[in-house]
Amino acid sequence: MAVSLTRPVAPEPYALLPSVAAFDVASADVVHGEPLAPELTADGGGLSPALEWSGFPEGTRSFVVSCFDPDAPTPAGYWHWTVVDVPVSTTSLPRGAGSPDGALLPEGAFHVRADGGTPGYEGAAPPPGDRPHRYVFAVHALDVEHLEVPRDATPTAVAFTALFHTLGRATISPTSSR
Repeated sequence: MAVSLTRPVAPEPYALLPSVAAFDVASADVVHGEPLAPELTADGGGLSPALEWSGFPEGTRSFVVSCFDPDAPTPAGYWHWTVVDVPVSTTSLPRGAGSPDGALLPEGAFHVRADGGTPGYEGAAPPPGDRPHRYVFAVHALDVEHLEVPRDATPTAVAFTALFHTLGRATISPTSSR
């Protein structure tokens, strides 16, 4: 029996959460609403894009950076990347910072495992023939220096814990399809 992937479009993942201040995130590698370059997908190398942010709220003490696919054919979407404890002095991550070894992350920051079970960034890999998926890269400005989550926390546990410390959020959402 074949499974149909036709389903309603998921809402923006942060739309139902409490409102927080917005700030700016940009990338030389991705454009909001435009397809990801092949090297940023699972089929083309799985590099994480360069991201830079500015205008975050006063009182920010650290950041969480994440990538979430709300269009994945699961009831809970799919977490592709979560970086915890990015120092407030860091306002960008270079292309490839999502490598599993974390070598390009700032001191003190760490990845938790993506939903596929590996640390670091998992490139976009929507099911073949499905509609284009949105990949929501988010930078969350937090009011704490350390989120106090273990390195083996799930991305959902990080998101839940961060919710109570989030002062602001910046997002950019490219797409991908196969």
